[in-house]
Amino acid sequence: MQRLDRRQAILFIDASDPGAHCPVDRAEILSRFHAREGARLLSGAAAFAAMWRAIPILRPLGVVAGWSPVTPILEAGYRAFLRLRPRLQRLFP
Repeated sequence: MQRLDRRQAILFIDASDPGAHCPVDRAEILSRFHAREGARLLSGAAAFAAMWRAIPILRPLGVVAGWSPVTPILEAGYRAFLRLRPRLQRLFP
């Protein structure tokens, strides 16, 4: 995503860095993807949609992902991915 963000519209923060500022509990930040859009702190599928909207080439995907009928479907997929993530991390260290 950082390579696609040529305008540097997104401030990427490594939440695993102990010196990084975390707006909420570090364990919560590390358990799900988070993004701030304006004054709102988003997580999960909504955070991905916000990130996509900030990158011009992905903006159409972000707009669709932010549409209220689509967001719950993406959130369900994201939650399923989170359950599989530990296994995937073991398979692809």
